[in-house]
Amino acid sequence: MQISTTSTEFKVNGDRLWASLMSLADIGATPKGGVCRLALTDLDRQGRDLFTSWARDCGCTVRVDAIGNIFARREGRNADLPPVMTGSHIDTQPTGGKFDGNYGVLAGLEVLRTLNDHNIQTEAPIEVVVWTNEEGSRFVPVMMGSGVFTDAFSIDTALDSTDRNNISVRTALKEIGYDGATPCRHFPINSYFEAHIEQGPVLEARQDVIGVVTGALGQRWYNVVVQGTESHAGSTPMELRKDALLAAASLIQEVNAIALVYPPDARGTVGWFDVFPNSRNVIPGKVSFSVDLRAPSDDILTRMDTALKAKCTQVGQDSNMSVSVEEVVYFPPQPFDEEKIAVVENMAGALGLPHSRLVSGAGHDAVYLARVCPSAMIFIPCKDGISHNEIEDATPEHIEAGCNVLLHAMLAQAGLA
Repeated sequence: MQISTTSTEFKVNGDRLWASLMSLADIGATPKGGVCRLALTDLDRQGRDLFTSWARDCGCTVRVDAIGNIFARREGRNADLPPVMTGSHIDTQPTGGKFDGNYGVLAGLEVLRTLNDHNIQTEAPIEVVVWTNEEGSRFVPVMMGSGVFTDAFSIDTALDSTDRNNISVRTALKEIGYDGATPCRHFPINSYFEAHIEQGPVLEARQDVIGVVTGALGQRWYNVVVQGTESHAGSTPMELRKDALLAAASLIQEVNAIALVYPPDARGTVGWFDVFPNSRNVIPGKVSFSVDLRAPSDDILTRMDTALKAKCTQVGQDSNMSVSVEEVVYFPPQPFDEEKIAVVENMAGALGLPHSRLVSGAGHDAVYLARVCPSAMIFIPCKDGISHNEIEDATPEHIEAGCNVLLHAMLAQAGLA
């Protein structure tokens, strides 16, 4: 069949893609319409089994590596060429939705099905991958499968990780039958594209259908502890108090202020907070809280880090209290490949889809893949920007549109045999 990679006649089957998403969402479905399918549980096994059966129906060979990543391969004319790859994850948050991760996997599957429908042979192979434990809800570190694959951390670190019941990844993989024999290490890859819901409100606000993702924000996470002195709320004069909560409040305001210095992409969040002794008539003696700083460049992230630590030192000195700051996570900013970004952008334009560039504030498997191969992401809107929530939603039209961009982007890279 003679086709153009930008032909508007050549499209995926949106109804089939939507039906596949709904079928996968039935596995672990929650009463509120979401999905709870934690990594390496029996429900995860059922989801994996469903995907692998669909992939084999497409004529793919399926292999599983030592951390449980699943690779479905559709051969090209030249099997020696590096594959064009796409994928995401099918594990969810405890109160997750139908689309986070799942869309990227099944959009890849729909690409395979569409190529089969039209009897198209690509020059290079195409692979769809399901990455293990992206969410990190049951096991840490997050983005585990792609992290091991790209040497971000070792296979033993991942396999030895345990959940709250002291079950290890190693044991859980064996229990569900996905402790694969293939070594988990990266190999030559032509390019990697990942389709995903935005998980934020930007595209919806812009009334765009496609987000051309330029990269992911760098992240620094901290544990902050303010140590004051608990004492009686009635008998301790204001000027003689060492109120840890009062000091912590000023630091929390500073976290917000630091991010506002670097618009539009810097972020500052305090998401966890603990007060001791947490009693109505006792002045708080100790407050612990988290800080999450994010920025598009290491330079800005370093400035934010410096500002946070300087404020902590100042508050400690002014209040005569101890303020400790411990950095617990650092993800450097990760730009995506400019040529692959342009491929996504050009395909969205050729298909007549409203689109714009944006940066991802969340982590994705593509962030790790970008360390070892040219990578890019395709975002579609999600309703009200809500994700990691049972009410997470996306429209069938946007689901189909994003998959069409993925189809044409991958075909442009794999080539027609």
